[in-house]
Amino acid sequence: MRPRATLTARRSAWLTAAATVAGVGALSSTDARALEHEWREVGTMHFQIVSSPGEATEVTDEAEGNRGACTPGMVEVRGKMRVIPMGDALQKTTCTKWINKDFPERCASFDKDKWAAITAKLPTKEMRYCIDRFEYPNKKGEYPVIFVDWTSANAMCAKEKKRLCNEDEWTFACEGEATAPYPYGFVRDADACLVDKGWRAFHPEAFGRKTTLVGELDHLWQGAPSGARPKCKSPFGVYDLTGNVDEWTTATSGKRRSVLKGGYWGPVRTRCRPATRAHGETHAFYQQGLRCCSDLPAK
Repeated sequence: MRPRATLTARRSAWLTAAATVAGVGALSSTDARALEHEWREVGTMHFQIVSSPGEATEVTDEAEGNRGACTPGMVEVRGKMRVIPMGDALQKTTCTKWINKDFPERCASFDKDKWAAITAKLPTKEMRYCIDRFEYPNKKGEYPVIFVDWTSANAMCAKEKKRLCNEDEWTFACEGEATAPYPYGFVRDADACLVDKGWRAFHPEAFGRKTTLVGELDHLWQGAPSGARPKCKSPFGVYDLTGNVDEWTTATSGKRRSVLKGGYWGPVRTRCRPATRAHGETHAFYQQGLRCCSDLPAK
């Protein structure tokens, strides 16, 4: 594993470059915001809002009834996934009403019948695996852990004898066999998942020091505890796949192994098919978290 100092230096360099492009202002060394939330450090330089203990996993499992053969807190996913090269680009051709067509584009509604006709003749592949019901730490009522890079996300899943989901597993858990654009269907519903919050400017130098990092995370945070949006639930019963926080996955195609899925609370695509491939394995930011998967136990 690369030294933490190296990761921090690279992270700060990226943030500075991004801020230059975005025209973000500098944060004064005397800047001191009153925190809206209490934060705790999870591992090394990953953070979570402190809250009351979430719902007991066994209680959630019993209420949801979709654990199947998976370990506690996970959902069993089985079915046939449509193999759709350039699936997001193809799906966009069925958008019937755009919120905005420029990047990152947002579509208000898709033509369900047209999409079904396009996908009907495409091949399928069998999918069988387990996925966390909620974003890490996978407990209803607790906030997701953020400021996590891909390398650390892998280690966090491995510590629980799981692994990061690959992008196909994540996508199928979100869209189901109907390959719906959103986990709840074909019409974008801002009341279902936590999306379309206004963008807040960030101060890049604040991310390089723990003394200012927490204040910046608190300033930027607009997320919610896991499971707070009951309608933000996929056909398999997996929550918060779109919106709330971006989630790291492992690539099934392309040059990078690190792929972000789902989008976050901001005004971004937040659909099942899109993927963000621009960030390397050591990139961490205020809205990035994770979710774990595992293979189904052998019979």
